[in-house]
Amino acid sequence: MSELRPRNRGSLGNVELVRHGRQKTSSPWKRALAWVASGLAVLLVSTVSLAAITVASLEANIETVDIGEEDAPAPGIGAYPGGYNLLIVGSDTREGQDGIGGESSGNLNDVTMLLHVSEDHSSAVAVSIPRDMVVPIPSCPDPDGGSFSAMSARPINETLTYGGLPCSVLTVEELTGLDITFAGLITFKGVIEMSNAVGGVDVCVDGPIRDTDTGLNIKEAGTVNLKGAQALAFLRTRHGVGDGSDLGRISSQQVYLSSLVRTLKSDDTLTNIPRLYSIASAATSNMKLSSNMTSVDTLVAIAQSLRNIPLDRIQFVQYPGTTGGTGVYSGKVQPNEFLATQMMDFIKADQPFTVTGGNNIGSVADPNAPEPTTAPEPTTEPTTAPEPTTDPTEEAPAPTVAPTPAATEAPVETVDGVSGQSAADYTCSRANN
Repeated sequence: MSELRPRNRGSLGNVELVRHGRQKTSSPWKRALAWVASGLAVLLVSTVSLAAITVASLEANIETVDIGEEDAPAPGIGAYPGGYNLLIVGSDTREGQDGIGGESSGNLNDVTMLLHVSEDHSSAVAVSIPRDMVVPIPSCPDPDGGSFSAMSARPINETLTYGGLPCSVLTVEELTGLDITFAGLITFKGVIEMSNAVGGVDVCVDGPIRDTDTGLNIKEAGTVNLKGAQALAFLRTRHGVGDGSDLGRISSQQVYLSSLVRTLKSDDTLTNIPRLYSIASAATSNMKLSSNMTSVDTLVAIAQSLRNIPLDRIQFVQYPGTTGGTGVYSGKVQPNEFLATQMMDFIKADQPFTVTGGNNIGSVADPNAPEPTTAPEPTTEPTTAPEPTTDPTEEAPAPTVAPTPAATEAPVETVDGVSGQSAADYTCSRANN
């Protein structure tokens, strides 16, 4: 930095003064433009600074866990490049939950759901794995050091107890044959805060639902906006819906999840900046994420990859299984390997599919569902040829041709016997009265 020259506060002496012409006074509109430019500069700097502070505060919230995966590709501006698999695990731990859910020890998977997004981002499938499904559990790292031995058949909800989120990841990879790119763990408080952040989720029920185990109390049939503790109670109830089983609970949860996706993809959410920030803040503050998800850029890229997928190409399915087995499957869920292989082949090939509904014992069709909107049929009739010109020396214009209808998309296959629905399906949770 250069030194400042001392100011001469003495008289001017014999220094000859130079006369300058009078400067022109700027016009009012030029002064106004100058003020506007200054204001825009301040606004731009403030916005960039606020964005940087916001990103820093969100990233500071994130608690991470190493699941043994390589770092994800650095996303540019826009959607995440390529397909990926994201595992979401809901924990029923009461530790650090401020008394939510009552007093209980242990740490079990309350929800285990795998989201697969296709390579071209044209479809997505969310596979819910029943918590009571008995599966092989591979050798898992012990968070305190060493590792746990592999087990041939244990309920999948015990994987959090054995080795935390990394053990859930390894188990689901072995069960499905898919490599998991990202993973996240959410607790009861996280579910509550996420439901509040989106402004609640509208859920249809076909009758009153009361479950003293979870505290759920819906007094009559119809559509109810669920948020906070009531949203958590609805997602956790099994005795209040379907036949009281975990399989019934999953199809009831899909009623909530489908409505949640419609809410998130609506203009009311996408154009509501404070709400988007609340959702991001709730997610980063209440979820433990794999270490390759620590960047807000990555989180935004993942969200962008889902933004343009049509609702009918977002499928919620239940990993196929049956009850009533014997031995290790007594009182538990036994995987249906035939149906599971058929479904997973579609997922691995990025081939969209629909389901027949299977045994959706926890949901029914919504009798008040809005009518589906259909695009107008493209015209196939040729336009009228132009009249011939009267001047023989003038070249006649080329005849116009009607646009060719877009090629019909390949038919979407149906997997019979798999339970589930798409995000476009309006359904109601079936009350267990």
